[in-house]
Amino acid sequence: MARKLFCEISPFTYALSLEKERFIRHIRNLLGNERYAQQHDAERLPVVVSSTHNNMIKRGPGINPLYQQNKADNIRLSCSKIDGLLIRPGETFSFWKTIGKTSRKNGFKDGRILVNGRLTAGVGGGLCNLANTVNLLILHSPMTITELHHHSDALAPDPDGQRHPYSAGTSVNYNFIDYRFRNDTDQTVQLCTWCEGDELMAELRSEHPYPHTYRITEDGHHFHLEADGAYYRISKIYRETIDPTTGEVISRELNWDNHSKVMFDPSLLPLEQIQ
Repeated sequence: MARKLFCEISPFTYALSLEKERFIRHIRNLLGNERYAQQHDAERLPVVVSSTHNNMIKRGPGINPLYQQNKADNIRLSCSKIDGLLIRPGETFSFWKTIGKTSRKNGFKDGRILVNGRLTAGVGGGLCNLANTVNLLILHSPMTITELHHHSDALAPDPDGQRHPYSAGTSVNYNFIDYRFRNDTDQTVQLCTWCEGDELMAELRSEHPYPHTYRITEDGHHFHLEADGAYYRISKIYRETIDPTTGEVISRELNWDNHSKVMFDPSLLPLEQIQ
């Protein structure tokens, strides 16, 4: 049997490990030279660079509806902290610098989180959904992603039976597992996030149009049963840069070589997608 990591011994050692990582990140932030975006403006910049939306509530076998509602409340609270944020040239957006600590004191509730590869409940659960939504905006823009962490993007069955690349898979954990991007362009951009009912809405806006557009594509998507007895979602996800005038693909780069453990009942997997 493989020896357990210190953080896997007990809930206490896991909590201790979290505090150690958070302290290290605080020190790194203090010693770093990044300029973080801080200013908000209620007025929207005129050009929509990219937009996306998704339903915050997942329904299905084994999904706790209370945690789903709490997740939606956590996302609504966090959206209010992001909405209207201006990221000027040279500035960095930090998910946690913007949202702050996920604590009950700050209004956050218990939602689903991943701990040592297992789904459980934790304060602030569900914010990976918001981080992933922001990441989708940035992938469809010329911003520079400077910090990105992945977890399984097979947390629940695809809701409509269709695969949507990057519908999940972005991991955040206050404050040491962050999501960050830098504005290396010559104009200010703006993040806009809000909720309409159970729908999470998001836009990246700019002062003027950019010369290219971007598209996410996926090759070879399937599920596979592996030696550990678990199923995995396997695919390659690409980011394409497109000339909007001609529609020509200027470049195509591998963005994620996806190998995600299925975290839901594998009997719900579409048989035609198992190889």
